[in-house]
Amino acid sequence: MCEPFISNHQFNDIKKQAGILEHAIRTNADPKVLESVRYSAESKISELFPDASDNQKQMLETIFKLRTADDFQKHLKALEPYLVEFPQISAKQILKLFPKNKKLKLPDLLAIDFRYITYLSWVDISTNKLFIVYQLNGQFVGIEGKYTPTNKKSFCFLCNRYEELALFTAISKKRPAHTTPDYYKAVGNYLCMNGHECNKNLTDVSALIKFIETVIG
Repeated sequence: MCEPFISNHQFNDIKKQAGILEHAIRTNADPKVLESVRYSAESKISELFPDASDNQKQMLETIFKLRTADDFQKHLKALEPYLVEFPQISAKQILKLFPKNKKLKLPDLLAIDFRYITYLSWVDISTNKLFIVYQLNGQFVGIEGKYTPTNKKSFCFLCNRYEELALFTAISKKRPAHTTPDYYKAVGNYLCMNGHECNKNLTDVSALIKFIETVIG
């Protein structure tokens, strides 16, 4: 049995490609169109795992031989044991990431299935703040900012899906040279109100990493 090797966002991308392929099969797409869809899906999934072993490649390539919706669902279910969990983190570690928040409200870590998250996030309603924890270059980093529901739907800057959004505004720690003591720069963007749904949709971490690096400086 292979060791876990599929990150949450990669699994989401596999599900996305599987859905596109299953839809093409179900709608009786022209054979040439179907072949093009299969090739596109195969290429995109292969790009996710450039260093995959032969066993891993064989496991992933099974998807291109499937025919029915039930087959696709069974295959995706069979991949779940190979999901890499979000790195184990304790309440104490989280508190250290946000030292200025003496009364920080923590998420219920025991209620989270860490296989299905790329980043950890939670909202403290009492302070209208959103907290995000991510492992960047092997180290946990935490960012916090003002959380403002927008009561509207649009595209999340993290997962690029059409969802209910909130405006997340954080203060950048990067300070240009020769700035005044009261200088600050706010960095804001619109993201899913529901972090759980965002993690289910996320297929690329580049926007998340760029935002975090902009905030932490």
